[in-house]
Amino acid sequence: MSAIAGAGGMRLLPPEIEAILTTANLLRLAWAIGFLFVGYIGLKIFLFFLGRSLERRISAQSTMIVRKVVIYAGMTVLVLIVLAQFGISMAALLGAAGILGIGLGFAAQTSLSNMISGVFLISEKAFAVGDLITLGETTGFILSIDLLSVKLRTLDNRFVRVPNESIIKSEVVNITRFPIRRMDLDFTVAQGTDLAIVREVAVGVVGELPECLDDPEPLFLIQKVSPLGYDVRLGVWFPRDQFLAVRNGVLALLVRRLEEGRIELAKYPFVNEPRVS
Repeated sequence: MSAIAGAGGMRLLPPEIEAILTTANLLRLAWAIGFLFVGYIGLKIFLFFLGRSLERRISAQSTMIVRKVVIYAGMTVLVLIVLAQFGISMAALLGAAGILGIGLGFAAQTSLSNMISGVFLISEKAFAVGDLITLGETTGFILSIDLLSVKLRTLDNRFVRVPNESIIKSEVVNITRFPIRRMDLDFTVAQGTDLAIVREVAVGVVGELPECLDDPEPLFLIQKVSPLGYDVRLGVWFPRDQFLAVRNGVLALLVRRLEEGRIELAKYPFVNEPRVS
C-alpha cells in the first residue's frame, strides 16, 4: 500500500513516485540513515581511542595516515551494507565502476601521478607534520601530508595546497629538521679597520645573548675585499625555536657594539636568509 495518500483516497503524487515511496521503502530508508549515523559516530569514537594509542608508538604523520585509512575503509563497509539492504549487487557496482574508470582514465593521470609521488614523500620522510619548510617562494608549517597533496600554513597564516608531483620535482628546504640552526649575518667594515678587533666584538656579541649557542662556536669569516672595505660574515648557532629572538637581538646588539668600538660600517649587518621571515 502507498504511504502517501490524500483525503478520500486522492493521489498527491504521480503513481511512479508512490510506487517508490511505500511504507517498506521509507522504513528501509530510515533504517539506512540511522545505521550510517550510528556507524559514523562509532567510527569517530574508535578513531579517538586509536589515535590516543598510536600517538605513543608512531609519528604524527603515520597516525594521520592510519586514521584516514580506517575512516575510509569503515565508511566503505557501512555504505556497502546499506546498499546490500536495498538489493544492489556488488557485481553491478563493479561493472559500473569499470565503465566509469575507463572513461575517467585519461583524466585521472594527474591524480595517479600525485598519489605515486605521495607514497614516495611519505616513505622518504624528508619532512613531517609540524616541520617548517621552504618550497619555491613559499615558507610554511606542514599541516598534513596526503596521497595527493601537502597542506601548508604560511608564516602569515595562509593555507597553501601543493600537489605532490610538484614537490617531487622541486627543491625542498626543511628549516626545522635539526634541533639547532645557524644564522649568517653579513656586513662590511671600512678599509684599514683592524679585523682582529672586529672579530673580538662580533664574537663577543654572541656570548652576550643567552639565546645563542657557544657550541658549535660562532663562525667569523672574511669573505672578500670590496671597494667599500672588508666583507665579513658572522655565523650564529641557536636552537631552532629561537629564530626571531636571535635575529632581532644579534642585529641590534652587533650594530651597537661596533659603533661603541668606533668601527666604521660601510654596509650595515643584514641576515643572509632572504626567504625566511
